[in-house]
Amino acid sequence: MASLRKASAYSKRKVTPYTRVSKRRQKSYIKTVPPQKIVKFEMGKNSLIKEGKLPHVLKIISAENVQIRHNALEACRQYINKKLDEELAGQYTFKVVPFPHHIQRENKMLTGAGADRMQTGMQLAFGKAVGKSAILKAGKELFILRLPHEKGVQFARKIIRQVNSKLPGKIRADYENLSLKKA
Repeated sequence: MASLRKASAYSKRKVTPYTRVSKRRQKSYIKTVPPQKIVKFEMGKNSLIKEGKLPHVLKIISAENVQIRHNALEACRQYINKKLDEELAGQYTFKVVPFPHHIQRENKMLTGAGADRMQTGMQLAFGKAVGKSAILKAGKELFILRLPHEKGVQFARKIIRQVNSKLPGKIRADYENLSLKKA
């Protein structure tokens, strides 16, 4: 199985995706789109929101412009959901906000003897699709957690600190108590 390139090969801190423009129309399009790795975007019991039983909202926000791969989002989603389900047993909602649209490409290069006769170098360097990523600006939300009590918020903050190493760039958490706003 082919290994992933390091994130710095793709993450140039650009906010707009690259679009190829060619004189030939059929060369301006990416022919295949890799499958989506994120299985679910919303987890937990959404009916508890309508009942008003989840007043504590914790939003995980990107602190800088960044590209996040779909496999990194899925790894974070699985870990956070597993830990919340163990601790709070269905008394929460968890939402993954960004949807990976940007297609990452790789121009594979050969190495070894005779490689110079087998590839075109940078002449036709558009590359093949190898993955997807979500492009986020600073201040955009990554995850939204709705929790029943203050103890759950402290537990969620601990989980977010553990997940931080799986995500590129810096993140911060914003906390909001909806029960105080109603009063």
